[in-house]
Amino acid sequence: MGDANLYGMFAKAGPKPFLVEGDRVLLRYDEIEGAAARIGHRLRSAGAVPGDRVVAQVEKSPEAVLLYLACLRAGLVFVPLNTGYTSSEVAYFLGDAEPAVLVCDGGRKDALAEVAGPRLAILTLDADGGGSLMNFLGTEMGAAEPRLAEDLASILYTSGTTGRSKGAMLSHGNLAANARTLCDIWQWRGDDVLLHALPIYHIHGLFVALHCALLGGSTVLFHRKFDAAAVVQDLPCASVFMGVPTHYARLLEQSSLDADDFKNMRLFVSGSAPLLEDIFAKFATRTGHKILERYGMTETGMIASNPYEGARVPRTVGYALPGESVRVAGGNIGVLEVKGPNVFQGYWRMPKKTAEEFTEDGYFITGDVGMMADDGRISIVGRAKDLIISGGLNIYPKDIELLIDLMPGVTESAVIGVPHADFGEAVVAVVVGDSSEGEVMAGLDGQLARFKQPKRVVFVRELPRNAMGKVQKVALRETYKTLFLT
Repeated sequence: MGDANLYGMFAKAGPKPFLVEGDRVLLRYDEIEGAAARIGHRLRSAGAVPGDRVVAQVEKSPEAVLLYLACLRAGLVFVPLNTGYTSSEVAYFLGDAEPAVLVCDGGRKDALAEVAGPRLAILTLDADGGGSLMNFLGTEMGAAEPRLAEDLASILYTSGTTGRSKGAMLSHGNLAANARTLCDIWQWRGDDVLLHALPIYHIHGLFVALHCALLGGSTVLFHRKFDAAAVVQDLPCASVFMGVPTHYARLLEQSSLDADDFKNMRLFVSGSAPLLEDIFAKFATRTGHKILERYGMTETGMIASNPYEGARVPRTVGYALPGESVRVAGGNIGVLEVKGPNVFQGYWRMPKKTAEEFTEDGYFITGDVGMMADDGRISIVGRAKDLIISGGLNIYPKDIELLIDLMPGVTESAVIGVPHADFGEAVVAVVVGDSSEGEVMAGLDGQLARFKQPKRVVFVRELPRNAMGKVQKVALRETYKTLFLT
């Protein structure tokens, strides 16, 4: 069996620009190999050997992209973390992943060193590309490390509705299969220009967007964060844009958004959260482009997509990708289950949890409730798991509830997600006790990443419960469903 290292499958496009920011070429394709080799050697000199984990909590930069590529090349397992996580939150991931190396922003090194322990090697990478990671030692590495298809390429942490965060193990084969399929069904071309304004610590920005560009040898217009005005300015130079529903809502707020600027654009993709039908319709009217909505999750990569050629129907996620089998358990509406080469290897060091999430015949149970039309078109109608997706990011309510319940004057709390025009869902904390919204928000400040913190805190005399005493979050979501829509 040949080498299955995903790194070796990426395009060799010579001096063609890879990452471009404004009028500046940040990185060419023919510079990737040398830079990835040097960074890989730096990681190896810090003690990492093939199969070891490298945890990265760094800002988006060309060097951060190269860090990921260097890990692939060196046979290391890349573990990216949301840059909003606090030190106490990072401590859990370090304890669970047991990495050989932690790469973090230089400004956070001291705080993270306190939770990392004395034996963990810590390298720094700042947003401007500086830091000890880039202080190369010795000679470059030789050839890229050979990998089997089942060897791990990355561990991405995801939250369910119960228990601790889980590390989804994604192999070189999982990532390669999904990327090749997406390039095929979205008709990726060598002359495509991708406008990239997504973060690169989760699957959308890292594995969907960048993998397509790297396989296709495409130039990437590199935006370090999403800024609607800056995106509109760059769209005339791009052919593909990928975003979350929040991004499209913000683009529609720009008065400069004009269909005449999109003559080179061929594809707008939305994912990570449900796209509101109103946004789909308004964007089509303003730009002449129908957004292509797709569906996936951390454990599987992309599962389904509306067609490139054919009807893109709002409130649906299209059809199962070629090579994947998707079914609805329990009838016309039920939990979606998927099997295919894209499905992950299991949860890191959680064999029991892994077994629970698969059926006897090998299908992964997504936890998303959907329905499938006679022609196979899939619609997502809800979630079986108590997960909030806000701005494309997964939020586990229990993390927030545990902190609120410890606050003075609070008897108990329930955290829910409710519809929000910009974020898809907004976090709302429903609290019983003698406190105030300001006190609760102040108590959470610094304890949770900003994206997890509630946008509203409401107080009630008691939480609704069923006969068994379980809090009825369905009732709470119904009560507060218009909180941000009126």
